Amino acid sequence: MVEVFPDEAEIRRDILPLFERFSDRVGLTPLSGGLINDTYCVAGDGGSWILQRLNPDVFPDPSGIMGNLRLLLDHANREFPKASGLTLPAIRPTLAGSDFMVDAGGVLWRGLALIPDARNIRSIRQREEAKEVGRALGWFHRLTESLPCDALKDTFPGFHVTPRYLELCDAALERCSPELEVEARHLDFIAARRAAAGSLEAARASGSLKVRVMHGDPKLDNVLFSRSGIRAISLIDLDTVKPGLIHYDLGDCLRSCCNVSGEAGTADVRFDVEIFEAVLEGYFAEAASSMTPLDMEYIYTATWLLPYELGTRFLTDHLQGDLYFKVSGHGENLERSLRQFELVKDIERQQERLQRAIKYAWARV
Repeated sequence: MVEVFPDEAEIRRDILPLFERFSDRVGLTPLSGGLINDTYCVAGDGGSWILQRLNPDVFPDPSGIMGNLRLLLDHANREFPKASGLTLPAIRPTLAGSDFMVDAGGVLWRGLALIPDARNIRSIRQREEAKEVGRALGWFHRLTESLPCDALKDTFPGFHVTPRYLELCDAALERCSPELEVEARHLDFIAARRAAAGSLEAARASGSLKVRVMHGDPKLDNVLFSRSGIRAISLIDLDTVKPGLIHYDLGDCLRSCCNVSGEAGTADVRFDVEIFEAVLEGYFAEAASSMTPLDMEYIYTATWLLPYELGTRFLTDHLQGDLYFKVSGHGENLERSLRQFELVKDIERQQERLQRAIKYAWARV
């Protein structure tokens, strides 16, 4: 499916008037960085806010996403007052009072409050930043522990189910064009870890790990910090909130924070153990009371599994013609994939250190 994106004139004519009066006079600035949705900052008479178009190719049930978000925000307002120090981005309703609108093409648009005095960071530079990221994720898991999973819709079936991504990769390899042939060493890398890739799902099936509310995408970019200090104040991008395993959240957060050499290129990939330990220390400080000994046993598994999973997803998207993740040019998803696989290798090289770091961070709670 080839999407036709509205230009600024169409947004001002067809979308903004449903959210903002005198829409021809407001500022509209595209925000870059997201790989899925199209996001704009709107500056109106009443202040600035976020306008977002949910990608229909990625999210088949956008109204379900908004229903989950409404449940989550209402729960947060009841359970965790602002005094907790963290907040979630509120829905900014349409002028008619709806949580969202659907355009003539059937695509959902929504408004979200802009978190004031906030910034995000591209990489961890000091231990306190890492602890704050962990604290934010632990806060979210503690907040949602009392939110019944069956109250939420599974709006993204199969998301963070690693064996499913392996099946999709296999299918893409069978159908891909000859010019997209992938080197055998990359396929060998995937195959060598295939048997262990279902470990978290097997633990879920056996009851060793219980299903809870997960964020789904708690990467570093989605943690907002105060502009005036090293303090996390919000966790954003809540489209993938759904029932699942919190270990997928932990693994994705650690993958994002501890990859100190960034997301581009494959040279000098390194997984930082000190950042790993600090993230876990912050996380345990908030969420330790809800963790079991079995939860602890699977943290290392989650740490290597999430970059393995993401690398497989990037490779699949490359083979399918870049249908899911935004790219600046063909081949970018392949490069992203190889970088995640290099990260897995470094995690495996440091397995003993990482397992000691888990125990050390837990002991400091």
